[in-house]
Amino acid sequence: MSASNEHAHGGSKLYLWVWGWLLALTAVEVFLAYIQLPANLMLTLLMGLSVIKAALIVAYFMHLRFERLSLFLTLVPSVVLCICLILIFFFPDSLRMQQLGTG
Repeated sequence: MSASNEHAHGGSKLYLWVWGWLLALTAVEVFLAYIQLPANLMLTLLMGLSVIKAALIVAYFMHLRFERLSLFLTLVPSVVLCICLILIFFFPDSLRMQQLGTG
């Protein structure tokens, strides 16, 4: 691998840096499990940290950070659509189940 190609895709130092951040975020998530927080706040924090971790994994370990803009613009609408479908179909059903007392 040439030096310019390694610079374009990052080296071991970059991946270790990202891995360190993922490890730190995981430690924060575990710490949050041991402290007493209201459920809504804890779930919000855990979901936010999970989104950050997923973005780091997709960007660096799946190499999308180094891809062309057109591929990124193809994937973003798909992710937004999936999130919207989850919000429209799954969450209302889970709320209905909770109201029935079976959830």
